[in-house]
Amino acid sequence: QVQLVESGGGLVQAGGSQRLSCVVSGRLFSTYAMGWFRQAPGKERTFVAALRWSDGRIYYADSVKGRFTVSRDNAKNTMYLQMNNLKPEDTAVYYCARSSEIFRADTEYSDLRRYELWGQGTQVTVSS
Repeated sequence: QVQLVESGGGLVQAGGSQRLSCVVSGRLFSTYAMGWFRQAPGKERTFVAALRWSDGRIYYADSVKGRFTVSRDNAKNTMYLQMNNLKPEDTAVYYCARSSEIFRADTEYSDLRRYELWGQGTQVTVSS
């Protein structure tokens, strides 16, 4: 059984950096895409970034382009989200997610309904 465990959240000042990790335990052969989403208090969960597992292609939300970077370490079965120049509006619980289904269009990478497995989330708080 595949499980996702996020870590690395915490309190950071605006303009600072934070790196989140998502460790994937279990079989990975059926993974098609991995995603990062976030949910601010009282708001819906929204797309941050996604990684197509086969070739490493990455997709970003416009709000984080140029500030956030997704990477992975295959040997450690870990996906990372490097967040730089953080802003108070980045405050949220960050979740990693996995989809085992093939996406037919680029727009599907940002659709949380396409991801069937989720981690428990890690809180990131950016102070002004």
